[in-house]
Amino acid sequence: MNAADTFRSRFNRSPAGVWSAPGRVNLIGEHTDYNGGYVLPFAIDLRTQAAVARRDDGRVRVLSVQRGGDAVEFAIEDLKPHAGSGWAGYAVGVVWALRDKGFDVDGLDIVLDGHVPNGAGLSSSAALECAVGLAALELSGIALPLEDLARIAQYAENEYVGVPCGLMDQMAVSVCRADHALFFDVRDDVREHEPFAPDDDGLAVLVINTRAQHAHAGGAYAERRKSCEAAAKQLGVAYLRDVARSELDAALRTLDDDVLRRRARHVITENDRVLTTVDLLRNGRLSEIGPLLTASHESLRDDFEVSAPELDTAVDAALASGALGARMTGGGFGGSAIALINTGDVDPVQRAVAAAFEREGFVAPQFLSPKASAGVVRES
Repeated sequence: MNAADTFRSRFNRSPAGVWSAPGRVNLIGEHTDYNGGYVLPFAIDLRTQAAVARRDDGRVRVLSVQRGGDAVEFAIEDLKPHAGSGWAGYAVGVVWALRDKGFDVDGLDIVLDGHVPNGAGLSSSAALECAVGLAALELSGIALPLEDLARIAQYAENEYVGVPCGLMDQMAVSVCRADHALFFDVRDDVREHEPFAPDDDGLAVLVINTRAQHAHAGGAYAERRKSCEAAAKQLGVAYLRDVARSELDAALRTLDDDVLRRRARHVITENDRVLTTVDLLRNGRLSEIGPLLTASHESLRDDFEVSAPELDTAVDAALASGALGARMTGGGFGGSAIALINTGDVDPVQRAVAAAFEREGFVAPQFLSPKASAGVVRES
């Protein structure tokens, strides 16, 4: 059953509506958002639905189609950051965040039906947060720009769940347009929608879900962010984004620690790769971005050290079998890789990656060929 049918079956009433939000693929620009830099994600046509209705008793009840079992229920007044809400924390955390920001949001019944693979680095959590957030706002009669919804969803994930993520995921999930990628300058809060329809150029973006689970709440992600902040402080800038590519050598000489040098080198060069990619897209040269994707992966693997054996295997096998470029996408430590491929090479690349995984003894990967999709909406 879908979200609405499950809602009726389990809660014995109809939802007020169904809202949905997409997952996202980050084409390029990894670990740059919390450094004030540039990112280039696009929303995908895998979505999380939230069937929602109001309650007037100050309680939130959440049920997942995929998880089954009983609904979990919370009193709004008892919601506290890091209170061990489990998987439901991403939903109730948005309710907490809205109220903490001064919005008059009451209780809700929520049924979630997620089709964005969990742990795949495709922003399943941001999709959930933004779908629930838009539902809560609309059912409370509150009109809020989607970019502000994105910030509240990020606030919920940072402060309630405890994941120190940047703003890219929630912004992409909220404001992306179909057949476009989102060029987002995080420091200056500038967003531009760049045409992105690989099919029109005889190309495909293949997503390879390695099924190696990642967990951003773990210490490795937070450690990367702290290292970047420390490097920025030593360099006397607010963000590593404030260091231009032409200033890289001088910056590396200034830093007194090899780890900080490598973290900074990734961020500074990655920002430059995003700008080059955007320029190519604007000039109709999508097929030429492949080497930039591959260079991004090498930097994430060697300088930022957030790759994993499964991700490296996927990238190497895709490149060896004809991909124009390939990289890990998302925060890393598992999750997914992407490959830019000529449409006629999709099947050979998939076979090569699957064979490489089998040789390495990895779990068989999942292959997805998503289309660039629109952001969060009310469906019904």
